[in-house]
Amino acid sequence: MNKKHVIAITMGDPSGIGPEVIIKALSDEAIGRICLPIVIGDISVLEAAKNISKSSLKLLKVHQDNIGESDSGAIEVISLSDIKPDSLCPGTACPEGGKAMVSYIYKAVEMCLSGKADAMVTCPINKSLMQGVGCLFEGHTQLIAHLTGTEKFVMMLAGEKLKVSLVSIHCALRDVAPLIRRERIMTVAEITWRALVDDFGIEQPRIAIAALNPHAGEECLFGSEEKDEIAPAIVGLQDRGMQVSGPFPADTLFYRAYRGEFDAVVAMYHDQGLIPLKLLHFSDGVNVTLGLPIVRTSVDHGTAYDIAGRGIADSSSLRAAIKMAALMAVNRRKRPIL
Repeated sequence: MNKKHVIAITMGDPSGIGPEVIIKALSDEAIGRICLPIVIGDISVLEAAKNISKSSLKLLKVHQDNIGESDSGAIEVISLSDIKPDSLCPGTACPEGGKAMVSYIYKAVEMCLSGKADAMVTCPINKSLMQGVGCLFEGHTQLIAHLTGTEKFVMMLAGEKLKVSLVSIHCALRDVAPLIRRERIMTVAEITWRALVDDFGIEQPRIAIAALNPHAGEECLFGSEEKDEIAPAIVGLQDRGMQVSGPFPADTLFYRAYRGEFDAVVAMYHDQGLIPLKLLHFSDGVNVTLGLPIVRTSVDHGTAYDIAGRGIADSSSLRAAIKMAALMAVNRRKRPIL
């Protein structure tokens, strides 16, 4: 009998919607059939979220060495903090919550690296608060890369109909063009290709590379990045045996990918890739960090302070992130990452 994969779910910012979407997502019996979810967070805050959500879900505080031993049917929680719910104001950042949310990430990474968990799924954090409590990273991804010793990683947003990896991520639009370089494009495409094989089980991935400029530059009339950087990168990838094509004008490429012509798209900048992704997968999109030695997925939304504590948060993205993490863990077991 195969043992269920253990998925460590970090609670995120206690003042955000993370606790609520965890309660709602784990109330879905389908999650328990595909994995053993372990919440890393604060059991008191989760109990408060239960009350807000009017949930009958049972929670059980456990130690990491005893996960999976209970037959009570309760969701197991590794409770690392002891925040009094009365001291929290949903929608308002607090330093105590900031320190706690960082500790959850450290623990989940530790469990994945040690083999106690097969994957981690992260709920949203407040990046400014994280830095305010002394964790000086841009966000989850950079912190997890640091903790796992990963130098080259890629942000992918994924759904059933579309998967998009990004060459440049969080920067001003005026700063994008200088970042579009052959080496970076090749790195992103190679890491994406490897993940499609190892994590998504696609034996012969088809990757499309988006152009940067309108009409793919129109023979350099609207820019030369396609000729100087993107096309040479594609040739280099093809020389390495990868089924990579482009550069394609972005205004038609995503429709073609949606229709199934490609398994993933490499986009040149944040909004180029994420606008079509979120049009298709606004509620069930998943943020996946590629290139790590561990499986990490995340919700594709923020802390949503404006609705925190009101019982109306949508848990669709978290459910999708858990299911995708479980799928990736299964595929990595079949094809261990070297």
